[in-house]
Amino acid sequence: MKLAALLSLACACGLMAASAHGQTAGTVSFNGSLGNKAALLLIDGEARTVTVGSTVRGVRLVSVDESRAEVEVGGRRQSLLMGATPGRIGDAGPAANAGRKIILSAGSGGHFTSIGSINGQSTQFLVDTGATAISISQAEAERIGLNYSAGRRIMTQTANGVVPAHMMQLGSVRIGDVEVRNVEAIVIPGQMSHVLLGNSFLTRFQMLRHNDVLTLDLRY
Repeated sequence: MKLAALLSLACACGLMAASAHGQTAGTVSFNGSLGNKAALLLIDGEARTVTVGSTVRGVRLVSVDESRAEVEVGGRRQSLLMGATPGRIGDAGPAANAGRKIILSAGSGGHFTSIGSINGQSTQFLVDTGATAISISQAEAERIGLNYSAGRRIMTQTANGVVPAHMMQLGSVRIGDVEVRNVEAIVIPGQMSHVLLGNSFLTRFQMLRHNDVLTLDLRY
């Protein structure tokens, strides 16, 4: 199911739940957008689709784009990054688990994707539990300035057969406010739509999937 359809379906459920305004949410995170018209928010662990200007459980969506949502609660505005740890509503400081947890919701085709960064350079990730390491195309590696040619040369299996690749260490991989350092990656020829977030990153986390929500809780 495409993201637009997923959000449209979630919208019906989210807007019905919005009638129960009596309770204000404790935590909220931003997990998807429908252009600049609506956002998929994870409010107290439950997915809600909120249109710009509307309010669900005390959370009003002010604006949204593909990477950020601006919300307002009790007159205080907060900026939420895609896939970041849920922020505690109304708190000036970070949530108690800030920097420890990533919460993602399934998008098109049931895949979990997120905007993040490698060595401070923005990129798009796709969770791939079948990949041994983070996998990056040469085109993307060059775009974000990775010196992959200095890495160890290896041969790796791809959908197109065995191809030469380079193994290297990434200084920093970041999604939202969660950062992991010194992560092994493989740079392979060609182009890919996303950087594959493989097990060299995922094994640093305890993974829990509940319906269409994937939670990554940092182990160490």
